Amino acid sequence: MKTAVILDNGRFPKKEYPRYILKNADFIVCCDGALQKYFRNMKAVFGGERMPDAVIGDMDSLSPAVLKRFTGTLVHETEQEHNDQTKAVRYVLEHVPEVGRIRILGGSGEREDHTIGNLSLLMEYTRMFPDCPPIEMVSDYSTAFAVTDSIDIECGEGRRFSLFSPDNSLTIKSKGLQWPVDDVIFDNWWKATLNRATEDTVRLEFSHKSLALVILD
Repeated sequence: MKTAVILDNGRFPKKEYPRYILKNADFIVCCDGALQKYFRNMKAVFGGERMPDAVIGDMDSLSPAVLKRFTGTLVHETEQEHNDQTKAVRYVLEHVPEVGRIRILGGSGEREDHTIGNLSLLMEYTRMFPDCPPIEMVSDYSTAFAVTDSIDIECGEGRRFSLFSPDNSLTIKSKGLQWPVDDVIFDNWWKATLNRATEDTVRLEFSHKSLALVILD
């Protein structure tokens, strides 16, 4: 199975772990606004030149000099119903059938509205692409992913753990969290945040299949 990285136009990662993910990706897609950041950081990450495999977007934000330097596949997408991150996920699923994991870098930072939107899209992708492989958003500070049913999450004891859901009819029983979320009503974003794992594996029991977002430090 191959791993794919999508680079959004948020804050380019500086820490070792997200850069390791980028360096070891089998397939790299840049949203068009992120290509210049990619070039600025390419040698520091790869130790040399490593072109992304594709760049996706309307291309309005790219200078002729940046476009001239790029030697991969340009995917000109002008539809406005979906953002470039979603277009990139769709492109990977259509063109890399052997992909086993997708990680999104640069999805946060720079603008809070983009950060919130990109994180919420992780849940939406489980509906848009029901058979897709795991999709994570990784930054210098956290790893985020969507869950849709009861699950065991091997996160490690002591790890910070936040849980969100847009479904206020959903109840989630937990095992392995410092503050159980059994009685939480998910009617606002803060309701199950700032928790901590007290065991290596956290168990979440959903009352019914739904959407939730987990963010780990």
